[in-house]
Amino acid sequence: MSGNNVKEKYLNFDEYILKGDPQKKERAEAWRVAIGLQAVDGLKVSGYLLELARRNIEGEITMEEVNKLLDEYYEEKHRIRDTWREYETYTKIDVHPDPEGSKRGRPI
Repeated sequence: MSGNNVKEKYLNFDEYILKGDPQKKERAEAWRVAIGLQAVDGLKVSGYLLELARRNIEGEITMEEVNKLLDEYYEEKHRIRDTWREYETYTKIDVHPDPEGSKRGRPI
């Protein structure tokens, strides 16, 4: 499946609403509203969230599983961000010479 077809599949909740069974229709409507509210606030949802929405609509995972997977995703993302910030702190160099007049920089 090409990238465009994948994107269309993710974003076309109307197909579920018009042709889907009642449970898929209900889940698709809920996701469409939730994603629409994000858009109203100027926020764009990730491809990962759209994939989870599709899997939930299809009945592959429950909302509890969606929430758990999102929590794990963002925990990992924050852990990586915090590790990177810690690394940056240790690797930054002050460009001013040290008080003893040495030409080398000091770690911050």
